[in-house]
Amino acid sequence: MHFLVAPDSFKGSLTSARAAQAFALGVQRACPKANILQLPIADGGEGTVASLLQATGGEMVNVDVHDSLSRPIRAGYVVLPDGTAVLEAASAVGLNLVQPADRNLWQANSRGLGELLLHALERGHRRIIVGLGGSGTNDAGIGLLYALGARFYDAAGRSLAPTPAACQDVARVDLANLHPALQGADIWAACDVANPLCGTRGATFVYGPQKGATAAELPRLDAALSHIASTVEQAFARSCQTLPGAGAAGGIGFALLVLGAQFARGVDLVLDAIDFDLHLQTADLVLTGEGCTDEQTCFGKAVAGVAARAKAAGVPVICISGAVLEGAKGLYDLGVSAMFSIVNGPISAQDAMEQAFSLTANAAEMAVRAFLAGYQRTQGTMRDTMNS
Repeated sequence: MHFLVAPDSFKGSLTSARAAQAFALGVQRACPKANILQLPIADGGEGTVASLLQATGGEMVNVDVHDSLSRPIRAGYVVLPDGTAVLEAASAVGLNLVQPADRNLWQANSRGLGELLLHALERGHRRIIVGLGGSGTNDAGIGLLYALGARFYDAAGRSLAPTPAACQDVARVDLANLHPALQGADIWAACDVANPLCGTRGATFVYGPQKGATAAELPRLDAALSHIASTVEQAFARSCQTLPGAGAAGGIGFALLVLGAQFARGVDLVLDAIDFDLHLQTADLVLTGEGCTDEQTCFGKAVAGVAARAKAAGVPVICISGAVLEGAKGLYDLGVSAMFSIVNGPISAQDAMEQAFSLTANAAEMAVRAFLAGYQRTQGTMRDTMNS
């Protein structure tokens, strides 16, 4: 039998690659002669580069850039066999790279991601995928634009740093030195949110609190982003603030939109890059999962993307996650046949995370044994029918 193992990461405990190894171990215990293909996946957030590197055997390129607080950091991107460069915001300006006590959205900026993009352009890559999940910024992407050559000035003509604090009164954006390679680039933003840049559904109000913004700061920060974005739009002669995805990654989505990038669901870009549909053709069962499966999973997350494609191919899907909440039942309509939590009894969240690998392997084994029991019964019924 052929098993396709394609989990997302279990945030805080297992990378997608490590989760795939745990799944595979469980499958092997239940079916020792199984053919198991491990395809760890992601949806554009943290782990996208690592999963594509493992799945495609691409080239890893490491670059000295700056994190969201402008501190030196080593980050990287992967080059797929077809020459596509895949970047992720989380690797350079990720929220996880800044201690909670140091988080300051007035100073945080996306320059480091722009430096990765610049490096890929200057290396000759013209098709570039940018994963937008997991950023620690809320700067409307001005840091990214700065790294690519844009400059910001106040009414007196003084140069401004690419931060919300410095640019909240920006009067002019100069694009004279914007990198020329952008003209011929095919840039895709991997994104699973449709938020506009500003307003109550925008980047600041929806995602600002989890990045360290206080309730009192939100209206002022949102107003600053609106002003900054309006000035950027004037320079580019494009209106992008209200477009779906402009609020992704603290507004990095907005910056990519004014640069002419196209948006697609992160999981779809990843699944296409690893030839997921081709591998489905020989699969008898797909195993997928994530840290917590809930109502949000149904709206463009990795598990939902896997389920939809497997359903179209007529392949059953079992989801095994750290936790399965009530709202996850919508996945049954999307193609998931069954869902299991790795937690098999009373246990603290800390213990569950520390034991995640063994718990995941055990859950995968039980799920596959249940699947095989049904499969064998079906095969027996078919044989009886054929022999009667």
